[in-house]
Amino acid sequence: MVLKLYAVSISTCTRRTATIFHELQVPFELVEVDWKNNAHKTPEFLEKQPFGQVPYLDDEGFIVYESRAICRYVAAKYPESGLIPTDPKANALFEQAVSVELTRFEPTGGKIGLALYTQKTSGVVADKAIIDPLMATLDKTLEGYEVILGKHRYLAGDTLTLADLFHLPYLSYVGLQGSDIMTKRPNVARWYSELIGRPSWLAYVDGVKSTLEY
Repeated sequence: MVLKLYAVSISTCTRRTATIFHELQVPFELVEVDWKNNAHKTPEFLEKQPFGQVPYLDDEGFIVYESRAICRYVAAKYPESGLIPTDPKANALFEQAVSVELTRFEPTGGKIGLALYTQKTSGVVADKAIIDPLMATLDKTLEGYEVILGKHRYLAGDTLTLADLFHLPYLSYVGLQGSDIMTKRPNVARWYSELIGRPSWLAYVDGVKSTLEY
């Protein structure tokens, strides 16, 4: 059976998940959740996702939520992709990079990206007094990224992994706010440009849709 992704097509986390599916060439059906009418807060939805958020995945009755967990689950079913390395040392570097994304990038980059995404989609202008300090913190974080990416092509080595792809979609929105934060360092700029140019990311520019064939 085809994987069913219960989600909102324009959600940032939905797009992260769909991007990984596209990388893996895994067919999936998008089941659009009517969030405007609070369909994600109904008892039926909360039974599957107790926090009332999207997306969640239904794989023949097996339910998993949180976008990163969904991605890891599906990538683990296709170990040949290399998106989750299996060699112990390579896997340790992968787990290290995943931790960097979640603890170093997400707290600032995620907030910036979400604010700018909201600005783009709803017209609510991001508060400069909030964004500027976050940008300063992220800029310091990217100094570390520059060192890492000066040693190898990606965050966990010379092979693309989920650790890199997890930065999407917020990475792209951070780079759209007029700053040179993602392009002023050569190694970060190379990595950033490659990620936002990947076909898997560009496939859902207008929103995620069911993808049964690639």
